[in-house]
Amino acid sequence: MNIDIERLREDLINYFGTASSYNPIAMMDLIKVENASDDEIIKIAKKNNFDLNQYIIKYNQRLK
Repeated sequence: MNIDIERLREDLINYFGTASSYNPIAMMDLIKVENASDDEIIKIAKKNNFDLNQYIIKYNQRLK
């Protein structure tokens, strides 16, 4: 399964960035996302109930 990691990372950054306005601890999560490896990004997304099916790169997208 090919995941668009950069799009997933951006969405996680937006997710935790928004939460940081009312939850200062989310800032630590935001820093983790910014520095995470591809595998760690997927783990963080799963832990936060992101639907990874929304980030699958389809064959025709890979050809661009």
